[in-house]
Amino acid sequence: MEEEFNLKLSANNLALICVFASLYAIFSSVSLFPIIGAAGKFITLASVMAPIIGLMLGPYLGVVAVSLGGLIGWYLNPVGPFGFFSFVPGAATAVFAGLLYNGKSAVSFSLYAMLLLAFILYPVIGPLWLYPYFFWFQLIGLIVLVSPLRSKARKSIHNPFHSFRLGFGVAIIAFTATLFGQVAGSLMFEIMNWPLLIPEIEAWRLNWQALTFTYPLERVIITLIATVIGTPLIKALGIYGFQIGGPKTDATLRSKHQAD
Repeated sequence: MEEEFNLKLSANNLALICVFASLYAIFSSVSLFPIIGAAGKFITLASVMAPIIGLMLGPYLGVVAVSLGGLIGWYLNPVGPFGFFSFVPGAATAVFAGLLYNGKSAVSFSLYAMLLLAFILYPVIGPLWLYPYFFWFQLIGLIVLVSPLRSKARKSIHNPFHSFRLGFGVAIIAFTATLFGQVAGSLMFEIMNWPLLIPEIEAWRLNWQALTFTYPLERVIITLIATVIGTPLIKALGIYGFQIGGPKTDATLRSKHQAD
């Protein structure tokens, strides 16, 4: 009986991965913002789905679904800034959202702080050396992680039948998760472009200056869209026993009879 239950759980998880990976791949074909400094490359609507998928499936299933969907999306429509590895920022976002929902606050803060330091202290071209004002908004994300807003957001999502509280929880987690993904993408941008593709130091300074108020607007828009999509989706699926984040780390879908 236990083996049969585990088999069904695995089958459910596989189905969830396939469904959400397909959605992510579809959203990857819809351009949302052009990327400054990377001509012809775009942030896609998949960036909206990444925190939602992490919330709903948890960090482990979420990262698999986003990575698979990102690879398929890149194959069908290669507009990402990092070629084959364009799925990485979205995968980082999904992992982070799942960790926050599962209450891994210390792990989440440590990951965010370490990645942010690696980005801003990157040798020669890091924003701290060239234009320190750049990462003001990323610091706000770090502050939110240590504030009561984080714990309140998690508690709010655990009550998926109260729309306002659920929306608040989705917004806070999506906000910090999408900022984490942006930090991951920025670090990748440094690694993949300096010094071979963009050797001029002044070009990097101008890039940070141009993005100082652009990326905060992008992240706010992504957060708003994720909240508008994620809140009713989580609420609707909750009626049918869908456990976001699942038991500990994975997501399951129960029948209404089982849910009762």
